[in-house]
Parts: sequence; C-alpha cells; structure tokens
Amino acid sequence: MELTAEQQALIERIRVLKQEKQAVILCHNYQRPELYEVADFVGDSLQLCIEAQKVEARMILFSGVYFMAESAAILNPTRKVVVPTNKAGCALSDMITAEALRERKKLYPEAAVVCYVNSTAAVKAESDVCCTSSNAVAIVRAMPQKQILFVPDKNLASWVQKQVPEKEIIPWEGYCPIHERLTKSFLLKAKEKHPKAEIIAHPECTDEVRDTADYVVSTSGMMKVAQKSTATEFITTTECGMVQRMKQTLPNKKFYSVCSVCFDMKKNTLQRVVDSLETEQDQVIVPPEILQKAASAFNRMFAIMQAHDYEHAPSRPQKTSETGTKRDIVAIR
Repeated sequence: MELTAEQQALIERIRVLKQEKQAVILCHNYQRPELYEVADFVGDSLQLCIEAQKVEARMILFSGVYFMAESAAILNPTRKVVVPTNKAGCALSDMITAEALRERKKLYPEAAVVCYVNSTAAVKAESDVCCTSSNAVAIVRAMPQKQILFVPDKNLASWVQKQVPEKEIIPWEGYCPIHERLTKSFLLKAKEKHPKAEIIAHPECTDEVRDTADYVVSTSGMMKVAQKSTATEFITTTECGMVQRMKQTLPNKKFYSVCSVCFDMKKNTLQRVVDSLETEQDQVIVPPEILQKAASAFNRMFAIMQAHDYEHAPSRPQKTSETGTKRDIVAIR
C-alpha cells in the first residue's frame, strides 16, 4: 500500500519508540493496513498472545479490541500491556457478563462451560476451558461432560454442534454483528460474478453462510487455505480488514470480499499507537483473582491441544453440497 508522508513519519516515530520502550506490537488481522507496517506480529488474537511469550519485551502494545489485550495480560502477567485506545470494544463480548453466566450455570450444574476467547477476562474466569474458532470442535470433543454450555457465540456453537452431535451444546444467544449481517444472498451474488472463486467463511457466520462455503476457517485459517489451494480466486466472508491483509500477502491471487467493517477495530490508528507508546497509558490491568481463574481456563485449552496433537489434526470430513459435489470443510489453526 502507498503511505502518506504523515503516515511514514508516524511509522518512523513508532519504530524509535519501540526500541526506547522495549516494546512489542501485536496487531490483529482486522486492523488498518498501515498498522501492519509497525507490527511485530500480525494474526489471530490468541496466536498473537502466544507469540508475545516468545520474545524479550518489557511492554506489549496490543492493537485490536479490549478483550484481546486482556488475554495478552493474562498470558503475559509479568509484562505491562497497553492499548492504543480503551474505547475499542467488542459487541460479541459485551453480550455476556460474568454475573449472567453464573446464573446460567445454576440451571445446568452438570454442564462444562466452554468459553470462546472472544469474551472478557471475567467471563473466562467463570469458565472451565477456553477455545478458539479453529479448535472449538476439538476442545468440546475432549471434554468428559456430555452437556456443554457454550458461550458467548451462538453461531460458533451451532457449528460445533454439527461436528459433535453426540453432545448437547447449550448456546448463549450472543453473536458477532460483523459476521451475523453477512447473508447467503450476498454470497450467491458474489459467486455469480466470480464463478471460479472458492468461498471461505468464518465459523462466526450463520448456518446458511457456512453451508454455502467451500471452507469454514478462522481468520488465520483463511490465509492458509488461500496459500495452499490451487484456486486463484476467493470470496471471503469476514471483517474487511482481513480481505485487505490477504490481498497484500498474496498479490498473485484475487480476493473478492463479502465483508463488514468493525468500527471498533478501526479505532486504532498510527497516532494513537504513538501516543500510547509515549505515555504508556491505557494500561490493561486484570485483577489477580480473575487473572488466575482465566489463566486456568486457557491452560486447560493448551493441555487439550497438546494432548491431542491439535496442530496436526486432520481436516474436517467432507460434506455434500446442494449440487452433489463434495467439498472439504477444514479447520486450520
């Protein structure tokens, strides 16, 4: 992408500040593309938190939304974590509270609580185990309980239920507005314009969108699918920032977006990154009692992934489309 003189000056200032502050910058896939220029790591929120554990840094600046920075603080308790703005929230994570979850747990005392990472630290602390959009099926399968209270995304819960029919999935009625508003009709119109394109959908999309897609994967999984596929054209259904990132990373392939903009993600700017590094303000602090319980939920997830060699897990079984052809439905981390 072409940068303005002002953007280039801000980028140079950020690079100097990173050295001075001994800081590492984590940038979610959905960010403004100019922020990729200053990021040490770009990817899914949990992937970023794990990468941060591998480097020497005094401070972590997380350019994403607030719950992601909380996860960074939970998994990196000895480091200072700051955000460009504390106004970048998440509608999905706001659809559940720790108090409401405690009340729901009373109704299902035998159920295990599986918590999608797109949630607050307080909600994670009330859960048995965390999961991501790519490992949710594996995590639910590994739980000994037959009844699963899955929070907070009902669409991801529905996706998991189809893959794990032997268990009862009790969904929370939350959803990501960015993915919820993408419909099958949008996909069909895009496919009509680009008949050779493969469709990649996020698990947070609705059933009808996922059933229309060739692949159902996390945001990082989208990149891997596009890299490995022999196809050269793709229709992607997720936040628009991911589409821009794929275009930049794979310029030899074409990407047509059926996407929505997350305005919370776009609240982070180069200027705000500069301000945050200079002042070290908007620090993310998770209370110790919440941090410890939330860390336990993360650690259970990591233990399951390690025990089941999740990194090398096979692709999802094939399914039959409406036209009778078979397509791989994969979950790639």
